Amino acid sequence: MSRSEKLLLLVLACLNFTHIMDFMIMMPMGPQLMRFFNLSPQQFSFIVSAYSLSAGISGFLFSFFADRFPRKYILLIAYAGFVIGTLGCGLAPTYNLLVIARTAAGMFGGIIGAQVLSIVSDTFPYERRAQAMSIVMTAFSVASVVGVPVGLYLATEFSWHAPFLAVGAMGLVVIGLVWAYVPLLDGHLLRGEQRPNAFSVITNIWHNPNQLRALWLTGTIMLGHFSIIPFISPYLVANVGFSEGNLYLIYAVGGALTIFSAPVVGKIADKRGKLPVFTVFAVLSLLPIYLITSMPPASLTYVLFVSGLFFIFSNGRLIPTQAMTASVVTPQQRGGFMSINQSLQLLMQSVATYGAGLVIQKSPDGQLQNYWLVGLLAMAAIFASIFIARTVQPIDAPISEPAEA
Repeated sequence: MSRSEKLLLLVLACLNFTHIMDFMIMMPMGPQLMRFFNLSPQQFSFIVSAYSLSAGISGFLFSFFADRFPRKYILLIAYAGFVIGTLGCGLAPTYNLLVIARTAAGMFGGIIGAQVLSIVSDTFPYERRAQAMSIVMTAFSVASVVGVPVGLYLATEFSWHAPFLAVGAMGLVVIGLVWAYVPLLDGHLLRGEQRPNAFSVITNIWHNPNQLRALWLTGTIMLGHFSIIPFISPYLVANVGFSEGNLYLIYAVGGALTIFSAPVVGKIADKRGKLPVFTVFAVLSLLPIYLITSMPPASLTYVLFVSGLFFIFSNGRLIPTQAMTASVVTPQQRGGFMSINQSLQLLMQSVATYGAGLVIQKSPDGQLQNYWLVGLLAMAAIFASIFIARTVQPIDAPISEPAEA
């Protein structure tokens, strides 16, 4: 990679770090928030799903305009709105105001992810795209290793408001980095009569079975993944006997492992093919899903081992998926399609989270029941995604791309 490419990926990774940390910190803080506000599993899942739902709606609406402006300007406006919403979360004194602030943050956050993926896809050809995306996605790992433990420490030592205020403060710095180092990226813009109408993004998808299958893949994976994610921490504390003070270790260990595994997965996916790598990691990810959702009281070592496997396999599944779905459209259509794709991800996250909250019940002694059932449903969705992925054909893949040409 050239120096400018590395710098671009670094800035996007910093942006992703704050964006992902804002979303991730809510879930390990579940036991604190449920205790502080005396929340039921359904009320807690509503906080998490409120962000995803508003983000999904805003991402869908913005898809009509995503390819009409330079990528940099869209990213700056969306990220600035997200930072303001996150600061609002940090200042919210009540449950209702927290839900409102999360909804506001989600309205802008729903635009960010699609723009980051569009920028990477516009800058890097298909043969190098998985590796580039793996670098940007290491922000998830760093957020797990550094962000979540620090966020939980701030929440424990000060209050649950503190992590959101810290993310908002970091976001103000990242805005300056985006302004200084992200190029304009307007090569996809069409002029005059060539410019399609605002609703062409919908008609293009509707008349393109390949794009529909890519969206189907995204939705299925999100249903499987986010039906279990929000309740991992509450379940470990209530049922497994895991200490709240040790929750940060799950994210620290898992994130540290993916810092090393993600770039390797990206390189292998570029060399061996995105589909074969996705298939392997999708199958492998079924084991830790089962072990986590049906876990009896266990030792710290065992919990960290299983959660570490979950992080590695889930992350390894996501990297080739992102590369494949971003490659089913031309650059002129990519912003709108990725906004729809991101919107679908967030809507399915919301549906999965809230649906899991309806299935999971709290017993009189405080334990969570039926998490094992949610785990089986998640495994079924991930297994189904393997067969859906086989039907997705990247249009800009080289002829020699293994198993995908």
